[in-house]
Amino acid sequence: MNIQPKKHYEILDGLRGVAAILVVAFHIFEAFGGGNRFIQIINHGYLAVDFFFLLSGFVVAYAYDDRWGNMTQWEFYKRRLIRLQPMVILGMIIGALFYYFQASDILFPQIAAMPVWKVILTMIIGFTLLPIPPSMEIRGWGEMHPLNGPAWSLFFEYIANILYALFFRKFSNKVLSVFVLIFAGLLINYTVFGPKGDVIGGWSLNIAQMNVGFTRLLYPFFAGVLLSRLGKLIHIKGAFWICSILITIVLALPRFGDENTLWMNGLYESFCIILVFPIIVAIGAGGQIKSQFSNKVCKLLGDISYPIYITHYPLIYWFTAWVVDNKVTINQGYGVGIGVLVASIVLAYLCLKLYDEPVRKWLQNKFQKIVN
Repeated sequence: MNIQPKKHYEILDGLRGVAAILVVAFHIFEAFGGGNRFIQIINHGYLAVDFFFLLSGFVVAYAYDDRWGNMTQWEFYKRRLIRLQPMVILGMIIGALFYYFQASDILFPQIAAMPVWKVILTMIIGFTLLPIPPSMEIRGWGEMHPLNGPAWSLFFEYIANILYALFFRKFSNKVLSVFVLIFAGLLINYTVFGPKGDVIGGWSLNIAQMNVGFTRLLYPFFAGVLLSRLGKLIHIKGAFWICSILITIVLALPRFGDENTLWMNGLYESFCIILVFPIIVAIGAGGQIKSQFSNKVCKLLGDISYPIYITHYPLIYWFTAWVVDNKVTINQGYGVGIGVLVASIVLAYLCLKLYDEPVRKWLQNKFQKIVN
């Protein structure tokens, strides 16, 4: 079946790239914070993950909601796997290649003595995105994917896609709205009344961290689905640049409150995830790119956004170990930090052009049917 491709939201692609670069910058600054989330620069950079979830829900619903009459669940899963899985595999390979370079007497003392077979086993399990239990963890941070930490969010992304395909695509807008309201309530309950005043977490295979992961996933992803269905877009000039400024401000603002007023920061994060992010997506989806320059910027940022996110963290492990072991201050290490940022972007672009695009094209030609 031949099909005309749907309208592409170039601005949303560009915003995903802006958020991905901010994630890298957040992780670079995190190395100098000593684990103190109250002084972290680009303090709310982790909220980019929640923004990604909302974008994913919006795009998935837009792309597939009206195609289920001609598409099986397996065809949907194949499409999502072809889009996401090649870079998951490459991210694990890069993580394994960098692993022994990240050895640290202070931060990662077990790396130097880790048998190669355990690293290879962890990499192979990582190819499947199945989470690793703490008993098999090879770094010491308790991550479900210790070779490439950010893969935890792809694990939850896959869960969201399965829930969408099995259940949520069948719900009416009214039923979906009820679920979205419930998920918003769970998010507020955790951030405002919970123990930390933020949504940080989700990357370990234990009950507490899985609760954080699902709390972060359910509202934004299915709010994105609902937003796509409702079609309530906002049309303003300069949408990409305005949204880029907004997302940068949201992620860069200092933490609100202190150890005694955790609810203040929780309220801010709930406000951003529940209201601000959907508004940004509505503006981005409703905007138009007028200039060729903006179009090129959005395309480039969109193309490298996922590769940046899923390949940068092996460099961050190394950089953080270097900062901690050598007691490097931010004034001493910002040059290397800029180098890590640039290297992350270059690595992502090379992965995109030399691996991701050709592999996905081959997989699409071999396994993907054209669906009306």
